[in-house]
Amino acid sequence: MSQLKETIRADLKTAMKAREKERTSAIRSLLAAIQAEETNGARHDLTDEDVLKVIAREIKKRRESAEVYAENGRPELAEAELVDVPFFEAYQPAQLSDDEVTALVDEAVAEVEAEKGEPASMKLMGGVMKAANAKAAGRVDGKRLSDAVKARLQG
Repeated sequence: MSQLKETIRADLKTAMKAREKERTSAIRSLLAAIQAEETNGARHDLTDEDVLKVIAREIKKRRESAEVYAENGRPELAEAELVDVPFFEAYQPAQLSDDEVTALVDEAVAEVEAEKGEPASMKLMGGVMKAANAKAAGRVDGKRLSDAVKARLQG
């Protein structure tokens, strides 16, 4: 079993003992998402990297739902969706700064240019994204990374 999953379970026990309702609810929903991922298809234990992907996916879901609620004039539902996000973010590695993202994208572009033997263009976006995602390892939001890659390849 992954170390991160064990940490999350321990945090659930702590939150329950401290009677922290919001935190307990958030951690329970996160553990349910992790368990669903483990039982999806062939049963398997998730690695820490897999658990981080589940956490990122859950954060993204909540932010997208909140955005839809806000656009449709339901701020109270949008706020309710975002309650869990800070609890989930606590399990993610530190996020990269804008300068670090730019440097990471530049490295990925140089790598792909050397591999393909042609100058960077939007045609190489898929390869650059793959290399950048591997380097980022969950330390940057996918949309933010994609925007940085597009800006670099277009500019």
